[in-house]
Amino acid sequence: MISRNIKLPEGSCFLFGPRGTGKTQWLKAEYPDSVYIDLLDSAIHNRLLAHPERLRDFIPPNYAGTVIVDEVQKVPDLLNEVHRLIESTKIRFILTGSSARKLRQKGVNLLAGRALTRHMHPLTAVELGEMFDLHKSLNAGHLPTLYDSRRSVEPNEYLNAYIQTYLKEEVIQEGLTRNAGDFARFLETASFSQGETLNISSVARDCGIGRKTAEAYFDIVEDLLIARRIPVFQKRAKRRITCHPKFYYFDVGVYRAVRPRGPLDAPDEIDGAALETLVLQELLAWIEYERLSLKVHYWRTVDQKEVDFVLYGEEGLIAVEVKRSARVTPETLKGLKAFREDYPMARCILLNSGSETHYPDDITVMPVSDALQQPGILF
Repeated sequence: MISRNIKLPEGSCFLFGPRGTGKTQWLKAEYPDSVYIDLLDSAIHNRLLAHPERLRDFIPPNYAGTVIVDEVQKVPDLLNEVHRLIESTKIRFILTGSSARKLRQKGVNLLAGRALTRHMHPLTAVELGEMFDLHKSLNAGHLPTLYDSRRSVEPNEYLNAYIQTYLKEEVIQEGLTRNAGDFARFLETASFSQGETLNISSVARDCGIGRKTAEAYFDIVEDLLIARRIPVFQKRAKRRITCHPKFYYFDVGVYRAVRPRGPLDAPDEIDGAALETLVLQELLAWIEYERLSLKVHYWRTVDQKEVDFVLYGEEGLIAVEVKRSARVTPETLKGLKAFREDYPMARCILLNSGSETHYPDDITVMPVSDALQQPGILF
């Protein structure tokens, strides 16, 4: 199994992450002697749904080790019993989830700070090591099943099945929407907004649903952790800045599986968004696993000067632009230069498909492959 860089706290914790990112497999390997309670098992799920207080029946007497409760959002009321056991025993709980939606809707307090929260992301280039191949990453993404030597998986088939799993198991079965057709059209339509400033009204119009329904669907895909909105960086803004977030599916392979393609779709448009997505998912994973105090934004002025990602926090201010081309021109550097005029303290980085690192106008230009395999050099 591929070694993961995530580290969990010593005490009880939540481990959130989209389905398919390897939470269960990693936990079973990392904690082989733990008690494992699988809420995707219908018998266990139904028993605990009816009687959450019977959680103790699944744990040996006087046990003081680790208990893993997989997909805890399936039975939110279990958290009351988990809370009680944390207070009254020496049991350490690791609670996994692919959505916090039901936990919030139930009004639970996520154990009132008694359990920290961590997130698992798709595989990173560092974790893949010698298996990392930029071309494969851009086309198939980084879900662990695609890199499991024990399985023979065709990427397109797996990714298409992955999308259907979310439609059937997560969305329809959980009652998040009553109209699978509308939601499926929404997923496709939203993919045209990948890496773009989000216009919810336009998305709603294009897939033939109301704006409020589109807003609810965007909330659903974020709650399921399969997409996210990146806010604009406005701190001490010196120019007029756009106010809408940018939208991304969480993994480049998932994005490609959802994105319709045809004779009118320019490959450069899809490939550019794919490269940007790959960089974003790697940045988010590195920030999480290294416990960096950085938030990811983007920057865009009303006159269309833009920086793809702005990282801001205790570790500093870093502006990252992503380009598929290896050529560096004044136009290529325009957004970073404008950003540096407003924020002279920022470190400005251009990631491209070139083969060497150089520093035009004090901007660091480096190959995107180098940055993904050595992300620490960005920070």
